[in-house]
Amino acid sequence: MNRDEDDVRALYQQLLDAWNRRSARGMALLFLRDAIVVGFDGSQMVGAGAVEAELGRIFADHVPARYVGLVRSVSFPTSDTAVLHAVAGMVPSGARAIKPENNAVQILTAVKAAGRWAIAAYQNTPARFDGRPKLAAELTTELDGALEERSAQILER
Repeated sequence: MNRDEDDVRALYQQLLDAWNRRSARGMALLFLRDAIVVGFDGSQMVGAGAVEAELGRIFADHVPARYVGLVRSVSFPTSDTAVLHAVAGMVPSGARAIKPENNAVQILTAVKAAGRWAIAAYQNTPARFDGRPKLAAELTTELDGALEERSAQILER
């Protein structure tokens, strides 16, 4: 890995950590002013301000499940553009295991400006694997393993 790949992976982890802390502001700071976010349910937010406002509303109303993510790849179409592919699972509040129906595939596109990586686009798509239950089970098993390795960071906050 090189420095830029490390930085993009860290940006993704910061995104998950901010969600797990229920920090709308912390999440918004990771996005460009005109970033596009497509949520798990297909909802869309445009801009860091919209991210902060909508997530602030969500976090005020309830305690969402916590994320555990696994980066599959990071590629660089240009030297200042990165595409990160990850999978993620969620652990509901009070639980200690992944809820399989919330597993997701995530794509994060980041751009580097003034020496800093920021999120330009983020999409969170359900990993249902329609008609392929074995794939869904394999992903859950893999995410459960990641959760076990990182449970102190994810569950104890």
